[in-house]
Amino acid sequence: MIELLQSGAYLVNGRELIADGPEAQQAVCSRTGRNTTKEEAVKQTISYRILESHNTSGNMEKLKIRFDKLTSHDITFVGIIQTARASGLQKFPMPYVLTNCHNSLCAVGGTINEDDHMFGLSCAKKYGGIYVPPHQAVIHQYAREMLSGGGQMILGSDSHTRYGALGTMAVGEGGPELVKQLLNQTYDINRPEVVCVYLEGAPVSGVGPQDVALAIIGAVFKNGYVKNKVMEFVGPGVASLSADFRIGIDVMTTETTCLSSVWETDREIEEFYEIHGRKEDYRELVPGDVTYYDGVVKVNLSKVRPMIAMPFHPSNTYTIEELNANLTDILEETEKRAKVSLGDAKTIDGSPLELHLKDKVKNGKFVVDQGIIAGCAGGGFENICAAADILKGKSIGSDSFTLSVYPASMPVYMELVKNGCAAALMETGAVMKTAFCGPCFGAGDTPANNAFSIRHSTRNFPNREGSKLQNGQISSVALMDARSIAATAANQGILTPATEFDGEIGKYKYHFDSKIYANRVFDSKGKADPDAEIQLGPNIKDWPEMGALPENLLLQVVSEIHDPVTTTDELIPSGETSSYRSNPLGLAEFTLSRKDPEYVGRAKEIQKAEKARMAGEHPCQVLPVLKELMGVIKKQYPEANHSNTGFGSTIFAVKPGDGSAREQAASCQKVLGGWANIANEYATKRYRSNLINWGMLPFLIKEGELPFRNLDYLFLPDIRRAVEEKADTITACVVGKDALKTFEVRLGELTDEERQIILEGCLINYNRV
Repeated sequence: MIELLQSGAYLVNGRELIADGPEAQQAVCSRTGRNTTKEEAVKQTISYRILESHNTSGNMEKLKIRFDKLTSHDITFVGIIQTARASGLQKFPMPYVLTNCHNSLCAVGGTINEDDHMFGLSCAKKYGGIYVPPHQAVIHQYAREMLSGGGQMILGSDSHTRYGALGTMAVGEGGPELVKQLLNQTYDINRPEVVCVYLEGAPVSGVGPQDVALAIIGAVFKNGYVKNKVMEFVGPGVASLSADFRIGIDVMTTETTCLSSVWETDREIEEFYEIHGRKEDYRELVPGDVTYYDGVVKVNLSKVRPMIAMPFHPSNTYTIEELNANLTDILEETEKRAKVSLGDAKTIDGSPLELHLKDKVKNGKFVVDQGIIAGCAGGGFENICAAADILKGKSIGSDSFTLSVYPASMPVYMELVKNGCAAALMETGAVMKTAFCGPCFGAGDTPANNAFSIRHSTRNFPNREGSKLQNGQISSVALMDARSIAATAANQGILTPATEFDGEIGKYKYHFDSKIYANRVFDSKGKADPDAEIQLGPNIKDWPEMGALPENLLLQVVSEIHDPVTTTDELIPSGETSSYRSNPLGLAEFTLSRKDPEYVGRAKEIQKAEKARMAGEHPCQVLPVLKELMGVIKKQYPEANHSNTGFGSTIFAVKPGDGSAREQAASCQKVLGGWANIANEYATKRYRSNLINWGMLPFLIKEGELPFRNLDYLFLPDIRRAVEEKADTITACVVGKDALKTFEVRLGELTDEERQIILEGCLINYNRV
């Protein structure tokens, strides 16, 4: 099904792979009749050519990228625009789409949601942007329909910003990277490696894009095979896939931790652009005659079977057939893994909170409680049509099982109404809903306590479906394709792969109704109106003042997390907490609330000292423990004092930052006085970038026993000078009762601009007008 090459490889004429090795170039020459160096062949990837056309540095090893377009949703655009406004924003320098698909149904917070939407509309008018009202489209479907373009690059403030199937290299990053683009700065990275995803064969009936995606994620996530690289999809199997099918695979590449993706394009993609009235945006993209890739993922589409990703990660993958054949063993293993994620969580009566899946087995069958087909991954036209065909004439039953379907845009919904698929689904007892990302991040269709939901959406992290550990609740999600969700629904909740459906899954023609957006979406056509007034709701607050990096730092470790991976949802929970997204201090109150409820109180306690220092007061007077600590420090560093030493907090996590691009995972720590993270590695480039842009030090420490414990105080002498002088290793000290215990951390590679941002204290200070 999936094979990973343990070396790079040459692709000849877009079809033949030759593994790198001593005889590789000779083999290439025998096929082509010419000698080609690896250095020349690297430049023949689709990715290299797109990156080269967007690079402003003149150095293809050190890229400074300017994107063609930007896109954000209503969890992130308020903070982005507020940051850019503080830095002198006058006009959006490129098309910037503001969608409203994340907080359109969540009623927590009174007028907050609509206040933020009106802020977005008023900013689109003032600065020359595009505003997509609630329920019209999820962020990525609108971008596919109206924003993508062959050979272009799009930057989005959502991790699933992926339009590679349409020939667009798209990157999901934290908000500060979009701020840089709005201020005519650049996205600075080393040239990423490019991994060939070589597709062959064709999917069998009942297998959908989520099945292929989960098979790939299961093969590459844990070993980091494509981490921070570009996945380039090529090979004869591409032609067997519709545009919708390719899009469904592509959007899930985010869960591999790759940087971006791109596909070879053909008549199928050209037709997509024609259907959407944008034929001029199509570009034929194919690799060169001889192309070198840094790795290869070979996918035999014919061998992929319906998949399921069990809680609590998209990489916990099995075929549904395998799960059904080994229920007890796999459910027991899943329950065991869940204990790591649940930690010390308790039920209301104080007993340990545990995931119980074996209870779902009835008469030897695994019975699920809920099905969801939604969002940028599941809400596509073909997915929902296939689900309708499988469910046609059936009933989902009148017991506890429910099925909700969210088309990804109003044009998709309209076509489902016209072709009868919406009616076929509703007749079964399924509920059709509008374009909304809520089921993906815990703001819609939260299952009952102890319930098990199967979803064609993007993630199944702990509590991402909306349950609250702190209230003694636990429900869980498994990821599946819409086709197998429909087959399960037709079986009234008994887990069933769609390959067992013996009927016909039709091929439906899609007609895009452009009038829907023409009638409802505000498009400034790039024209700003400086006289337009920005509409600010009472919850929209400016960022608090943040100081520059001082000469020294004294940090308290206020949380220590030893999970193999810490997600951004654990760092700052999604769901109803997002109602406070435009209030930095309000949102920060929820930081690590589901993982470490003591974090906020501890961080705020040590922050009192820094606030006193910034106000010209003596930190030891507000936090007497510091007097004793500074006394120990002065024995070895007599020049250290309260005027040249900053005070704050840090956390340790093994591998933080998997998942969402939300900058709040870092900014919430910063506004609570966080100066650093310490990790064995960072799960994604985007989380590390968020830390840097918020002026936080992304420390790395070797794996093994830590030299410090939770609540210890760490002193970092001359940290400012170390950043300025690009020190490779940083000296840190655990402040003991009578002496300092020294250890080392590293900062990893930083650009000159990133160093300056850290020195200034955050991106806002770096750009402040």
